[in-house]
Amino acid sequence: MIFARPATVSAGLLALGIVYGDLGTSPLYSLQTIMHIMGDQFTRDAALGSLSLVFWALIITISIKYCFLVMRADNHGEGGILALMTLTGAHWAGRDRWLIIMGLFGAALIYGDGILTPAISVLSAVEGLNVATDIFKPYAMLFALVILVGLFAIQKRGTGIIGKTFGPIMLMWFSTIAILGLVGIVHHPHVLAAINPVYGVRLVTEHGFLGFTLLGGVFLALTGGEALYADMGHIGPNSIRTAWYGVVLPALVLNYAGQIGNFLDVPDLEANPFFKLAPTWSVYPLVALATLATIIASQAIITGAFSMTRQAMQLGYFPGVRIRQTSAEERGQIYIPFVNWTMMAFTVGLTAGFGSSERLAGAYGTAVSTTMILTTALLYHVMRNRWQWTLWQAATITSILLAIDLAFFSANLLKILDGGWIPLTFGLLVFVIMTTWHYGVEATRRRNVALSQQPARFFARLRKDNVARVRGTAVFLTRVGEAIPPIIVNYVKRVGSLQETVICLTVSFEHVPRIRSKDRVRIEQLDDGFWHVTVHFGFVEIPNLPAVLALAKKEGVPVLDKASYYIERGDFSSHKHRNLLAQCRIALFSFMSRNSAHAIDRFKIPSSALVEIGRRIEL
Repeated sequence: MIFARPATVSAGLLALGIVYGDLGTSPLYSLQTIMHIMGDQFTRDAALGSLSLVFWALIITISIKYCFLVMRADNHGEGGILALMTLTGAHWAGRDRWLIIMGLFGAALIYGDGILTPAISVLSAVEGLNVATDIFKPYAMLFALVILVGLFAIQKRGTGIIGKTFGPIMLMWFSTIAILGLVGIVHHPHVLAAINPVYGVRLVTEHGFLGFTLLGGVFLALTGGEALYADMGHIGPNSIRTAWYGVVLPALVLNYAGQIGNFLDVPDLEANPFFKLAPTWSVYPLVALATLATIIASQAIITGAFSMTRQAMQLGYFPGVRIRQTSAEERGQIYIPFVNWTMMAFTVGLTAGFGSSERLAGAYGTAVSTTMILTTALLYHVMRNRWQWTLWQAATITSILLAIDLAFFSANLLKILDGGWIPLTFGLLVFVIMTTWHYGVEATRRRNVALSQQPARFFARLRKDNVARVRGTAVFLTRVGEAIPPIIVNYVKRVGSLQETVICLTVSFEHVPRIRSKDRVRIEQLDDGFWHVTVHFGFVEIPNLPAVLALAKKEGVPVLDKASYYIERGDFSSHKHRNLLAQCRIALFSFMSRNSAHAIDRFKIPSSALVEIGRRIEL
């Protein structure tokens, strides 16, 4: 059964505001793009075929694939391709490493989608002014740039205040486009015949290569589908499904049908079919509403990029960046300056470079279609290994979904020379950063393990050398959990003393979203006054070490109120026998390490209590 428990009205409104902005604004440009692809061949039958393709794409990909199947694959309530990747149980050191590579590349491509979504959405809305008058046509791009810069500039204030208005605005948007669609259907009710998939099949098969090409335009109606899964942890699956089946899907189908009905009644290949639905007097308020809706759509992808960055960072696939919590009540409301301003720079550059939503449509879709294929492939392994489906059950469902995904993916590949290479290149750059960071972290960990000492040997050496134990508490942060890490060994060697209370602290980010309080801290006393404490966090949690270490008092660890925190800051270099590729990866890792977020920002350590120890490390 789809709805395991009823969703509240407020949760449904929240789903409309956060999840469906991108999908909800696709009518602004999807059919317009198809019309421009077909040109003079966009006849009556081609119009009905296009509507049929859009309708069945929404049913199969969104209603069945994402709402019914993919959203069942939740990692303790969290969704998204990184959560799906962890559900496969793959390990980087195992033979199934390619599943992790697929998940990381899919996540990286979402950044590529993220720099295009705000650009095409806002430009499409602003260009609606051209329907009423040509006066604003030269300034459409300038208006869009001002809106986009303002959108990214207010991110630091968080979504807590403006988020309350998202749902009602999107409800107004979906109600409006549904009513406009009904008007178009009344003018030409024959469009309802497009529910027959034969119209769509005939359009693709009878037009040869052109029919295949227009699938790239049809796919634009599906962009935003990944948001359903990615935002599941914030909204809940039932609310997302209820909003889709009850509001979003009917409104989209009605509007697409209305656009085609209006076109059949008054053919016009030049005008935007969405704004042609509206009476002349309503164009200006409709543009204003559409602009608000596209801003919300852009907000959703930006927030998603923030959440995904935090997940990747805490799973060990992204360098540390500064994260600001923008709400005391909602853990999901965060702001990451580096990601925000990087995305703004690329989005503004693309908007100015392409200049129109029609040209941007040529670049849009390649990244999303690739991510959808990777999601289907990962879902197959979850079906087999997690859900215990039989081979024929999993293979049958996957084959159908994969055939549709591959058709859209192949059509979008034709866009590469028109700008489709941009989101793919951006995604590839993020993927290189992710894999390089993981490579460097693992190489550093292996190096530290090799230089560590066994506890028995270390404590015997302390007593043999009569190392002085001075007053105070020292907390040494380390990734090494089973031995005495090099940071402590070197500290004793250089200073010749050690605090009377020493905490060897390991922060472990688990492959689950959140950790229960009783499982947060694991304590082991290695020797008199020497403790090993492991603190566990989920991959969506923001670590606060001083607050968490207060829990250790209950287990007998001395008071840590005046502790000094020691952390190692490495300067990395490659071994001279390394090949050129390895040397480049280590150089990139060293650069990212030097510029990554400070421990003060990542772990909430008081700046006055932090001591950094520099060390040159050869990997």
